[in-house]
Formats: sequence, C-alpha cells, structure tokens
Amino acid sequence: MTAGGTVAATDALLRCWVTERGIPLPDNGTITIPVPGGRVSTSVAYRSATGHHRFGPVSTVDGVPLGPVELARLIGDDTLAGLVADSTARIGRYLAARAAETVVPHGDAFLAAEQDLLLGHLTHPAAKSRDGITDAEDERYAPELRGSFPLHWFAVDPALVRSAHADHPVLGEALATLRTGTAGRVLVPAHPWQAGDLVHRNGFRELVADGRITPLGPDGPAWHPTSSLRTVYRPGHPVMLKLSLGLRITNSRRENTLTELARGIEVCRLLDAGIADAVTTAYPGFRIVADPAYLAAVFPDGGPTHLDVSVREAPAGITRARCLAGFVAPQPGVRPAAVVTTVRELAARLARPEHAVAAEWMRRYVDRVLAPMVHLYGSTGVGLEAHQQNTLVLLDDDGWPETGWYRDNQGYYLASSALPAVLSLLGGAASSTLAVAPDALVDDRLTYYLLLNQALAPVAALGGAGVAAEEDLLAAVRDGLAALVDRGHDTPRGLVRRWLTAETLPRKANLATRVAGIDEVLAPVDHQSVYHDTPNPLRGNR
Repeated sequence: MTAGGTVAATDALLRCWVTERGIPLPDNGTITIPVPGGRVSTSVAYRSATGHHRFGPVSTVDGVPLGPVELARLIGDDTLAGLVADSTARIGRYLAARAAETVVPHGDAFLAAEQDLLLGHLTHPAAKSRDGITDAEDERYAPELRGSFPLHWFAVDPALVRSAHADHPVLGEALATLRTGTAGRVLVPAHPWQAGDLVHRNGFRELVADGRITPLGPDGPAWHPTSSLRTVYRPGHPVMLKLSLGLRITNSRRENTLTELARGIEVCRLLDAGIADAVTTAYPGFRIVADPAYLAAVFPDGGPTHLDVSVREAPAGITRARCLAGFVAPQPGVRPAAVVTTVRELAARLARPEHAVAAEWMRRYVDRVLAPMVHLYGSTGVGLEAHQQNTLVLLDDDGWPETGWYRDNQGYYLASSALPAVLSLLGGAASSTLAVAPDALVDDRLTYYLLLNQALAPVAALGGAGVAAEEDLLAAVRDGLAALVDRGHDTPRGLVRRWLTAETLPRKANLATRVAGIDEVLAPVDHQSVYHDTPNPLRGNR
C-alpha cells in the first residue's frame, strides 16, 4: 500500500465515523476517538465546516500505529476491513500510476475529468472497493488507469428482447447499430466483465445452452469507462452506453433494473411535453441529458437477465462538461484538484486575490448549476439525485461556471403531491416509473444530494487547498441561496429557506449504510440508505 492510499483511506474512515457519530473535533491538536473496538488517538490536521476533515497518523491510545485496515476492524468487522484493504490498495495503484504519467493519452477534456476521481467518494469508507475484479481486469476497465476495451456482443432470440426508444436525433445510427442482427437475432452489447460473468449464472447459462442466447465475443472499437465504470464513452461519438455491471461498487451492484431503463424513456416524454421549459427559460443552458433508448434481454418469464444497455446522448459541447466529482477530486502527490487549478489560473489572469475569485466562483456555481435543479423541483416536483458524479459543470472560456447538466436514468425522485400533474403530462398514464415518495422524504434526499454532497463539494476542495477560507465560500453559497428565494424559485415547502435556517440537516451515512449491507439500487426508496442529522454548515455550526 502506498502512503497516499493509506492516508486517503484512513481519512475517509475517520470522516465517516466522527460525522455519523456526531463526535466534535478541535480546530487542531490531538484527539482521542471512541470506536467499538476501543479508543484511537490521532490529530486534526484540517477541520472542515463541510465535514471533509483531514487527520494525522492514527494509533491506539498505547501508541501502536494503526493502518486503515486495522482501524476498519476496530470500527466494524472483518468484512469492512476487507473492503477497506481492497479500496486502499486500488487508490495506491491509481495514485502511483497517475504520478508516473508523463502525458494524457487522449485530448478529450470531458473524458479527462471522468478519469480524475482517484480517491473516490471522500466520505465513503471503501470508495474504491470493487470486489470481484482482479488487478489485471482493473488495468482494462478502470477509468483511473485510462482503461479501454471493445464491447462484447450476444445474439439474442427476439422473443427475449425488450426495447423502447423515444424520438431523439442521436438515435439513427446508434440504434440501428444496436438492433442489427443476423439470422433473425438481435445483437445486444455488454461490458466485457459482465459478459464473462453472465455465462456462468444460473438461468442465463441455460439460455446459452439451448441456443436462445449466443455469446459472440468482443467486436468493434474501444470504448472508455467513465467515472461510474459501467457507462462508456467514445470521443466524437453521439451516444454513450450505460451497461449493467454486477460488481459491488461502493454500496451497490451496478446492474440496470427494467424500471430504470424505462425511466429514461419516460423522462424523454416528460421533456418533450415541456416539463422543464420554465426552468430552461429561466436558466438557459441547463440540460437534462437524455437516455432515449434501451435494449434488454429478459428471461422467458420477463425477469431481467442483466444483459442490457441504456443509450445516452453525448450532447454537442460535451467536451466543455466536467463531471463535478472528478473536477473537485484531490490527487495527493500528483496535482491539485482541477477546480483549484482553474480558480488559481483565473485569479492570475484577472490579477485579483484568489480568495475573492473563489468566492465569486462559488456564487456563480449556485446561480447557474444548483439553482436550475432547485427550480425544477420547486416548479414540477421532479427531484434530481444530482450528487457529484451525476452533475456536469460546463465552464466558459475563462473557467467560470456557465451552466450545469444532469445525467442519470436512475436518480429521479417525484414528490407524491406532483404525481397527478406528471401523469397528466404523460397522457393520463396510470403510474410513473419515477421514484415517487412523500414530499418530506424527497426534501430530505435533495438536501443531501443537491446541497451537502454536490454544492458544498467545491467549497471543500477550494477550502482544503487553502485557496479561500471555507467560511467565506459558505457565505457566497448563502448569498446565492438567498437570491434564489428572492427570485421566487424556492420550493412550495421552503426547502431553500430550510437550508439557510435549520440547525441540522439530513446527511447520508455511507459507513452505516455499507455496514448494514444495503444495496441502494434494489432497496425501496424510503430505505435506500441510512441517514442521520448533522449540523448545518450554512449556519456556521461545526
């Protein structure tokens, strides 16, 4: 394990533990922290208002040094320790590979941001654990290692194929390619790891044996994994492909459900019906990236085989889009986070203090990236699960935030009070594929995803790098949110006012969720993960 991977993994574990348990931290100095397996001693190297703390070396109170695996065993059990060991080793490999890199092997800025998430989710205990994948496979499949691969193909009996598509301009060539087959069969692509795994699964193996599904192997050009691993991209191609991948990554096995596949089509129908027109009028440039088609092989009883693909547009201008997670991601021992470099270069060109430019950058971020997502929820009841990985930030030529895009056919909440209006837009449909939930629950989820996870991520990155004080950046966020309220773009229940005034806010507890073994893809919406109340950083509580 490299030092960089060890430090990153230890910090992530302690961040999760102290935040989820509400353990107060000093501004600096030594602290003793109780854990289930005893007590550990460490020092606070950086105390963050957003929860992105950094710590010194960890030991037992008797002075015995503790690495992240030993710490995980004291906090949880051998299972957690194994996941942490896997994650730590991968982070070390990614940092070492990137530090040794002399040139980026492609010139695509969108793909570069997708590949920059070297540490993973900074408040997850084992962000890079990928149980089921070998180091050799990681070389091919990991975005952090600049992996690429051709798709694997299966010829499927048309009676086992489910598909649908919306009217969308990108689908001509792409959909024809996916649907072309020989001898009355339909070709369905798969991620190569998934292809190798499917043929050994009960049920799927029998369909192969009786000839209803035929593995054809790899074919075609190389595709590049994005930050999610399973969504693949080709520079210059009009579509991306979201494939099922049965690896457990963070908290879930990343296999598409049939509901999610259909959800992409429903969202396209809602967009065509004008559901977001008021938002895009108020915030030009804001975009929901469409998933306008899918293709899936099913079992004879209609159940999913997890051989499937969702087709996603790669809109014009995508090379200006930056995945927020990669854009704010630290790369210790390699280079500063891209947002840090962007703000520093912008300040140098403008001959202005870095802290002032950083505060203005955050204000523009709230005005142009966060605001349209809030307005969409307030005006339609549709809530976007726009965490860092699902949020794309488009920068202007100078590096200021220009607008935001949202991507993901999985993460759409619908406040139950808005269900009748949405069904009306769908032509009187009887139900919606969106994740319908009580209004209050959606408010809580969006508090975490839109504010704590997404909007405060650049605050943490800029503050942690010393570009500006987090308190000043949070003040810029508060000003932007207050202006949103003044424009009348808050939600009917005053969600933004709550962000500004509440003493505590709901935050997802990734450590508790992981220890509980919850698969967030399969769990019901009201039990997808564990949540806890945390002091509101916008109120100055730490």
